[in-house]
Amino acid sequence: MCGAEATEPAYFQGLKQARRNPAVTIKLKAKPADPDTVVRHAAGLRDNAADTYDEVWCVVDVDEFDVAKAVVTARRVRVNLAISNPCFEYWLLLHFEACTAPLTCYSDVARRLRRHVPEYDKTALRFADYASGVDAAVERSLGRGHVLTTEHEHNPATGVWALVKKVL
Repeated sequence: MCGAEATEPAYFQGLKQARRNPAVTIKLKAKPADPDTVVRHAAGLRDNAADTYDEVWCVVDVDEFDVAKAVVTARRVRVNLAISNPCFEYWLLLHFEACTAPLTCYSDVARRLRRHVPEYDKTALRFADYASGVDAAVERSLGRGHVLTTEHEHNPATGVWALVKKVL
């Protein structure tokens, strides 16, 4: 379940097509809302489709949201979180470079990302622009050493690596 309508679903749809893993079936859904609402919505869909899902993941950004509330809810309802701080574009940036300096999403991250993908448009993400950097992004994320689901406490940080590793 993606907390945004375009960027995250496009990325994961591209990953799914580019790195086909016959052991994994991915069902992508989008719920543009605050992280807690996304988590509750995902849990509700899972609960209404008994025994359909082995795991449920929500991909959310910190942006201006209270992500700590979503973390508590996710634990309670048994939903996994892939949090990006400040935003999903940080995960995309890691496909090209390591970055440890605190960032704001649209001024800092987007500017740095456009150095590598000049035509970057969050409403029209092309996975091909990122395909060759997936493994590097996972390694760069792991190198940050943050505990999964504490990314909202660290800028920059992302837990998307954990979901990507599951998909791969």
